[in-house]
Amino acid sequence: MPKISSKGKLMPESPIRKLTPYSESAKKKGLKVYHLNIGQPDIKTPKVAINAVKNITLDILEYSHSAGFESYRTKLSQYYKHQNVNVDFEDIIITSGGSEALLFALGTTMDQGDELIVHEPFYANYNAFSVASGVTVIPVTSTIETGFALPSVDAFEKMITPKTKAILICNPGNPTGYMYSEEEMMRLAALVKKHDLFLISDEVYREFTYDGDVHYSIMNIKGIEDHAIMIDSVSKRFSMCGARIGCMVSKNKEIMSTAMKFAQARLSPPTIEQIASEAALDTPKSYFDEVITEYKDRRDTLISELNKIEGVIVTKPKGAFYCIAQLPIDNADDFAQWLLEKYQLNGETVMIAPAAGFYSTPGIGLNQVRIAYVLKKEDLISAVQILKEGLSIYNSKQKSALLHI
Repeated sequence: MPKISSKGKLMPESPIRKLTPYSESAKKKGLKVYHLNIGQPDIKTPKVAINAVKNITLDILEYSHSAGFESYRTKLSQYYKHQNVNVDFEDIIITSGGSEALLFALGTTMDQGDELIVHEPFYANYNAFSVASGVTVIPVTSTIETGFALPSVDAFEKMITPKTKAILICNPGNPTGYMYSEEEMMRLAALVKKHDLFLISDEVYREFTYDGDVHYSIMNIKGIEDHAIMIDSVSKRFSMCGARIGCMVSKNKEIMSTAMKFAQARLSPPTIEQIASEAALDTPKSYFDEVITEYKDRRDTLISELNKIEGVIVTKPKGAFYCIAQLPIDNADDFAQWLLEKYQLNGETVMIAPAAGFYSTPGIGLNQVRIAYVLKKEDLISAVQILKEGLSIYNSKQKSALLHI
């Protein structure tokens, strides 16, 4: 039998989706499953985007420019300028989701065997993208005890070797909800300038900030234009995950001309979804005001309910719509599967994402889970109650099993 590639064997499973067969099985049994495992908002997509698709009068679904429609890129550059990010349409390449933008960024800046420094825990697919690109992830670890705060610049600098090409951050962060301060961004900017590295910033959650904290973009920093690459997406901003439209942004002309070759190789981003995404930029501010208020209420509800469970440690996110919770268990993978396979409370159960998959360092995060607060408050309260009761029964069964060994 022909053998699959070593790269294929190294590709990690998604901690977010790998338990899906157990979830599907639970639903077939008639159980209601609260999905806390995935960042799929239940917020409605703006009507202006939906209507743009409904009103399409095209006779042919043609290719767009490989960089995306100029009309969309121009409108997107105007959106960024309103946020003090001064970019032109030539500085933007439209991609099939933020995922493709990250792949383009890695392909443009890194060779086989090069090293990418990442602040962990991080978005799980960074591991997958790195494997696919032949890149080695070098983690700089933060802890739940510090609220997953950015480690010191010294911690980053110690990891830099001749193979280091870039530092990758997510701001605000998935899976922790941590948001970098202006001071922290300036420290990272100074570091990449000192060592002549790229700084790649995944900013797909830029609108989702709470408590008066202000998002500070990599593109707001003067003097690192040749080092900075921003990744963005419509998925979360407009609740358009299925549209698969993102973008890569940089003022570095060589980066963009190189990334353009990758864009040409995949021909073009999807036409209909670009039409919807361009229209979505006309979404009124009131939409975002309501969405941010809703997510803040959900965050506060979730954190309050989790803090009522004995032995659970959780920090309050500053942005995005995720948190990492440390549970009084040894193996979150086993517990998450048990919830779907063997537990229910009044015909309901919960799906959570084991957090070990959000780390690169082996053996870390084994007792942690990522929770996405993308459900209405009543559902979050019900889901945490199931989690609380489930933890009690699970731990009792674990203790009983140990006694019988």
